[in-house]
Amino acid sequence: MAAATESVPWIAMYHSVGDCSEDPYRVTVTPDRLDRQLSWLRRRGLRGVSVAALLAAPTREGLVGLTFDDGYADFLDHALPVLTSHGFGATLFVLPGRLGGDNAWDRLGPRKPLLTADGIRAAADAGVEIGSHGLTHVDLTRADDVTLKSEVVQSRATLEELTGTPVSGFCYPYGKLDRRTLDTVRDAGYTYACAIDPGVINGPLALPRIHIGQHDTVVRLYLKYRLHRLRRRPVEGI
Repeated sequence: MAAATESVPWIAMYHSVGDCSEDPYRVTVTPDRLDRQLSWLRRRGLRGVSVAALLAAPTREGLVGLTFDDGYADFLDHALPVLTSHGFGATLFVLPGRLGGDNAWDRLGPRKPLLTADGIRAAADAGVEIGSHGLTHVDLTRADDVTLKSEVVQSRATLEELTGTPVSGFCYPYGKLDRRTLDTVRDAGYTYACAIDPGVINGPLALPRIHIGQHDTVVRLYLKYRLHRLRRRPVEGI
């Protein structure tokens, strides 16, 4: 039974950490809520790590992948201190085509600033794994071939030049993927990629994740943790 549960990695998906008074897309948790959620993991004997560390571990028992999408600037001020206080690692998926910009793709707002190049380097220097979320946060399943390749290939090259370290992880914008996008991600040299619910597609380039939000109390976290491990089929090839 242990082997079966280990092949269903638990990867949590966060976005922004800060003020959530205006949050129509439910992408924000407060620093206090994040601290309580990570405290719950610790009490259960679980440790938050980057996705790369999760996949490389000889056994994944007791490990939870922590991911933060979009590269919001509040990661440095609000998320990183909480992660550090718990001794947890994480993966930060960023958009090198929007350095210092904002989340213009969220039509209802509010506008949230994104990390600059210096901010991404600061996160990497603190031990956070940096992954690509594409260049500009477009639905890759609807992109033409030229745009798709640029979003996947150029984003990786830009981040590797920016950080001076290899980038092995990709995160599909909106969690959407199909065979064409997966093949492009594989051909670009990524070793893993995160989705949300990849459906029939399986493997290390289609890792499922569970959304964690402001309303996820201890009880809800426990239910999400249990249901994920009970309902998800094993991920092939990891």
